[in-house]
Amino acid sequence: MLGGGDPGDPFAAAHGVNVKPLIPVGGVPMALHVLRALRGSDRVGRVAYVGPTTPDLDPLIDIRVTDHGTLLSNLEAGVEALRDLGLAPGERVLVVTADVPMLRPEEVRDVLDAAPLDAGLVYPVVRREVCEAAYPGVKRTYARLKDGTFTGGNLFLLDPALIGQFLPRLREVLAARKAPLKLAGLIGWDVLLRLLTGRLSVPRLEEKVSGLLGVQARALITPHAAVGTDVDKDEDLTLAEAQLRPRPA
Repeated sequence: MLGGGDPGDPFAAAHGVNVKPLIPVGGVPMALHVLRALRGSDRVGRVAYVGPTTPDLDPLIDIRVTDHGTLLSNLEAGVEALRDLGLAPGERVLVVTADVPMLRPEEVRDVLDAAPLDAGLVYPVVRREVCEAAYPGVKRTYARLKDGTFTGGNLFLLDPALIGQFLPRLREVLAARKAPLKLAGLIGWDVLLRLLTGRLSVPRLEEKVSGLLGVQARALITPHAAVGTDVDKDEDLTLAEAQLRPRPA
């Protein structure tokens, strides 16, 4: 679970904590809601938590890992920590960000049960209409594809044996994401043009990402809006507070 962040994050500082996952939602750190969802799913064996914790979080964590400063470095450190705990052959790792407090145990369970077994990397996505129906007015970043308009999930599943294979290439892609010419050289002009014009299909995107990273990558279209709804601004925090408020008996 990725619970690190920039110690200078103004959003976190405005709420009196060092990193965003420790911002209170419903009176407890938002990361605690995510940990409860993982543990309550009955599908997660061990939890490695990357980033600072609190006494509320510690009982739900098997091993705490120091924040390494970047998303991919934290991902690598977390997987390595789980390896040290002992991973069974074929066991996969679920990577979750700690800023999705509306995630529920049954949604984690459903994603894991629906994930294809033949993929080294499974990335859930959520349709725009699903997000807007669940959380009217919510603002997310969407990509328009031939099959619909989607936002990316804040969790994904990977085969830890393949991480050394795709991580260097993924670092290269992320480094090029703000340099269009370099990015086009990596993914191909035809794919980039189809993506920008909404003519790229999910299967074609899966094929391209698989070839680019050197592993079988699959998108998983999930009906759970919480998977694609993180908290990174005050409007999101207000939404999460309203969603997690106890219902009247």
